[in-house]
Amino acid sequence: MPDVDVLIVGAGPVGLTARALLDRWGVRTVLVEKHTELSPFPRSRLLNVRSMEIFRQLGIDRTVAARAFAPEYGRVRFRDSFTGPDFASAAMIGVNAPIPESPVIGAVTSQDRLEPTLLDAAHAPIRFGVELAGLAELTGLAGEPDGVLASFGDGTSLRASYVLAADGANSTARDLLGIGTVGPGALGSTTTVMFEADLLRRCADAPAGVYVTAFGSILPMYPEGGWAWFGQVPEGADHREPLARTLGDGLPFEVSRVQRWTVNAFVAERFRSGRVLLAGDAAHAIPPAGGLGMNTGVADVHNLCWKLAGVVQGWARPGLLDTYESERLPVAHLTLRQAVANAQLLTQAQQKRVEQLASGDADGEVELPWSEHYFAQLGLVLGVAYGNEAAEPGTDYVPSTSPGHRMPHVDLGGGRSTVDAVGEWFTLFTENPAAADWTDRADWADRADRAELGPSGPVPVRVERLSGSYGTLLVRPDGHIGARWDKRVVGADELSRALETISAAGLVQ
Repeated sequence: MPDVDVLIVGAGPVGLTARALLDRWGVRTVLVEKHTELSPFPRSRLLNVRSMEIFRQLGIDRTVAARAFAPEYGRVRFRDSFTGPDFASAAMIGVNAPIPESPVIGAVTSQDRLEPTLLDAAHAPIRFGVELAGLAELTGLAGEPDGVLASFGDGTSLRASYVLAADGANSTARDLLGIGTVGPGALGSTTTVMFEADLLRRCADAPAGVYVTAFGSILPMYPEGGWAWFGQVPEGADHREPLARTLGDGLPFEVSRVQRWTVNAFVAERFRSGRVLLAGDAAHAIPPAGGLGMNTGVADVHNLCWKLAGVVQGWARPGLLDTYESERLPVAHLTLRQAVANAQLLTQAQQKRVEQLASGDADGEVELPWSEHYFAQLGLVLGVAYGNEAAEPGTDYVPSTSPGHRMPHVDLGGGRSTVDAVGEWFTLFTENPAAADWTDRADWADRADRAELGPSGPVPVRVERLSGSYGTLLVRPDGHIGARWDKRVVGADELSRALETISAAGLVQ
C-alpha cells in the first residue's frame, strides 16, 4: 500500500465519516476494514440533529433523509405487545419534527442504509478484508516521532503520518496500544433477529422508530419493509418464542438473520497514544438506549479531522491534536452516564406497566419518568461546549456565542444558515465586513504572515455577514466558536493572533 497522511481503521459510520471529512481537506487517506463488506446488520438506528448538520456539511443530508423514515417515525411507543395499544409514548425531539435551533432534523434510519451513502461521499482508497495486526512508531533523524508503520494480517504494511482508529468496541488498535477502559464494561448479551412479517398496515396510524414491550422491542428497518426484534435470549434458548410474544395475536413471521452481540459500556482511558488516535466505539462504547453511540462517534471525527488536516498541511501546530482528547473525553463520560440513565428510565417505564397490570388497572396511563424532551438529551446533542465553557449541559439546549460552544443556527437568508457557512475553513462572522481593512481580497489569509505555522500556506478563512447583537465571531471548521469579540470590527493583527492561538490550542479563552 502507498504511504498516506492518515490511515483510517474501521469502515463503520465513524470511519467512513472521517474518510469523507479528510477527503474534503485534501488529506491523503486509506481506510482498511477487516470484514469483506459493509455490515449487513441494522445496528445503530438514530441520527440526531447534530449528525445531520455534519452530513449537511458533507452534502449528503438530503440523500440520507430520502432513504430514511418519515419524521413521524421519530417516536418511541410503549405497548404490552406490538399489536396492543400504547400505554405510553415519547417523541424524539429534533427527529420527529423541525426545531428552531437547527436548519435540519434528525432521522430514523438503519446503519446498513447509511453506510453506503457515506462510502459514496469520498473517493479515497478503501481496502476490505484487511485486518490490522501491528502498530510501530517511526522516528526521524532527530529521534522525534515521524509516523506510524501499520502491518496487516495479509503480510502487507503501510506508513502513515497518523492513524485514526475507529475499529469498534473490540478495537485491535486500542489493544495494541495497551490503552485500558473505565466504566461498567459488558452489560450483557443481546440478540437481534431480522424477520419478515405483514406489519406495515398495523402501524400505519401509529408509526414509531421503536415499539418497546416487556419481551423485547420491534423496529421497522426500512420504509419499504423489513423488521427487527431485539432483546435478551438466554444461551441456547429459542429466539422465536420471545419474538412471538412481542408481536402478539399469533402473527406469522419468517426469520432471515440472527445476530448475538454484547452491550458494552466503557470509555477508553486515553484517546491518543503518540500518532494514533481513537474515535467512535474504539474510544467509547455507549449502550443503545437513546441512540447516542454512533452520533457521539460522528462528532468525535468532526472535532478531530480539521485538526489532523491542519497539522498534516502545516497551518496548525502538532499540539493542536492534544485538544482532541481534552475536548472529547469529557463528552464521552457524560454521554455514557446519560445512556446508562436512559436504560434505567426505559426499565422504569416498563416496571410501572407491570405494576399497573398487577393491580388490574390495564386501561390506565403510565406517566413516563422523563421530560417531554426525549430522554432529556437535546441539551447534550447541541449544548456540548469545550474549554472554560465546558459544563454538563442541562435538559434543554441553550444557544451561546461564548468560545467553545456550537455556533447557533441563525438564518442568513436565501435558505442559508450559519451551519452552512462552516466547512473546510474558519468562518469569521461580522456585522460589517466592509469596515475592516482586510476584506478587500477574497482570501484574507493571503495577507497574513503564517510562515511560523508551517510551510503549506495560511489558514483558510471566509467572511460572512451576520447582523444582530452577536459581536464578531471566529468559528472553527467543526462549527464551534474559537474566539469572540464584542466589537463590530476586528483588525487583521487581532484576527491573525486569534487564528494562531486556535491553530495551536483550539480556543481563545
